[in-house]
Amino acid sequence: MDPKKATILIAYFSRSGNNYVNGQIVNLIKGNTEVIADMIRDITKADLFYILSAAAYPSDYMETTEIAKRELHDNARPKLTDSLSTAAPYDIIFLGYPNWWGTMPMPVCTFLESCDFSGKTIVPFCTHEGSGLGRSVSDIKKICPESIVLDGIAIRGGEVTNAQDTVIKFVRKIGIVL
Repeated sequence: MDPKKATILIAYFSRSGNNYVNGQIVNLIKGNTEVIADMIRDITKADLFYILSAAAYPSDYMETTEIAKRELHDNARPKLTDSLSTAAPYDIIFLGYPNWWGTMPMPVCTFLESCDFSGKTIVPFCTHEGSGLGRSVSDIKKICPESIVLDGIAIRGGEVTNAQDTVIKFVRKIGIVL
């Protein structure tokens, strides 16, 4: 497959509102991961799919982190508001999420298990405040063993507004744009 001719989907989970950024709780109108997803869309002209948990997370950051920790501990699969009917039209799936407790949020696991991604190339991208990709790439490989999972990119949440060049370089590195 020629990556420059590939059909691309950007599937992402993001959380606006109270978030931890640069050592403090701030209110984000648009979640950090969504900012990066939009940058990738601007570069690739790909389709977007927003992974959204049917049960909204609390607006309070600390309450959300406790729920996220419990979901991870319980290996939960939260219901989503929408599902991707098929991954068949896509060759490459950019998969975006914040790093929660060392990996992706559990709604992302629900998404990955809801569709057959066999033979697809999955390109992880995450936002974080010091944890990088954590173990999310290996977790994606466990859920999608028949997919090609690239190493991905991690962008610090406090740096997303200035990450355009980093994102462009990454997308070029994997061969999608010149």
